[in-house]
Amino acid sequence: MPATMTQKKGLIEAHGGTLVDQVATGARRDELVKEAEGLTRVDLSAKQSCDVEMIGMGAFSPLDGFMGSADVKGVIDDMRLSSGTRWPIPITLSVDGSNAPKEGERVALYAPNGTLQAVMTVEEVFAHDREAEATIFFNDAGDDDGQHPGAEAVKKEGDTCLAGPIEVVTLCVDPDGPEAFLDRRLTPAQTRAEFEKKGWTTVSAFQTRNPIHRAHEYLCKCAQEITDGLLIHPLVGETKPGDIPADVRMECYEVLVDEYFNKDRTMITVMPAAMRYAGPREAILHAIVRQNYGCSHFIVGRDHAGVGSYYGTYDAQQIFDRFEEGDLKITRLNFEHAAWSHKAQGMVSGKTFPKLEGDQVFLSGTKVREMLAAGQRPPQEFSRPEVADVLIKWATKK
Repeated sequence: MPATMTQKKGLIEAHGGTLVDQVATGARRDELVKEAEGLTRVDLSAKQSCDVEMIGMGAFSPLDGFMGSADVKGVIDDMRLSSGTRWPIPITLSVDGSNAPKEGERVALYAPNGTLQAVMTVEEVFAHDREAEATIFFNDAGDDDGQHPGAEAVKKEGDTCLAGPIEVVTLCVDPDGPEAFLDRRLTPAQTRAEFEKKGWTTVSAFQTRNPIHRAHEYLCKCAQEITDGLLIHPLVGETKPGDIPADVRMECYEVLVDEYFNKDRTMITVMPAAMRYAGPREAILHAIVRQNYGCSHFIVGRDHAGVGSYYGTYDAQQIFDRFEEGDLKITRLNFEHAAWSHKAQGMVSGKTFPKLEGDQVFLSGTKVREMLAAGQRPPQEFSRPEVADVLIKWATKK
């Protein structure tokens, strides 16, 4: 290669170095489907079903199955797997201990809708310390008050955990469902292939479980200025009651990108993970997942993955500072709260413009919901009118 030429940099490597693929195809899939007929059946919760999909397609690399006791303890205590690899949240398969299979047994995993999803080799059966696992939601958020949705969900899970590798036979268990998004449901390998096809080597990822308002749009476009492309990557797995449905959110994303983004530099695909509402720890998980999808940069705004008032505004940014160089390959992009300034006639943050009395447009979530339910658009400085109209159509039908 001539000295004047430089080697084009490739995409970021997967977390742990290798992108896992636990999806069986062809004859192997047929063998597993036949084998499952004679295996003990394990019925998955919605969260567990999401986890099976994320593990199978490599989004949770380096995991190739559900965690054993050593990994769970390491994650709770130090945010590390027993191998030393960073990991922030236990990924466990809990069941009723009175009917738990034995170590060494093969079991068939069924999604909530009755679809055979995977076959698992049970390498370990251990007690599920639900109280210990629930502490991950409060290590950075004070005492457990019995109201945190993520912690309370863990406390209601089974008392026994099954650990071991899985082989997935059905990745999307409800392809005809209203939230399947098959045209937007790409695996990490497929997303990486799309990035390469587009010639992107640096990609910013935006995590969202809500419609994108003007402040979010501002963060996305700032990130686009410094990377080859932007991946808008909404979470469409299990969420808590009261969250806006995924199909409504997807319509919002589509109309926003169509009207206000450079579509040659923007992609929308979905992440079928369950929401855990674990604040700072979940920000780490979301960053790891986006690294596995091939993204080099990850946007972290205020109160990432938070719920209620359990976490400080920027706790999800500060938790990254505890990690050592090399723990994560992906680069985080920290953003402060942004809003429209009447004086500046544009989006500003505390870093770019002084805060003036009554100058910036802030609306509470409660106020926005009230306006939408009444068929009123929020100010265009807060939300694009096309997005507001989608939400009004949904809110006034409820």
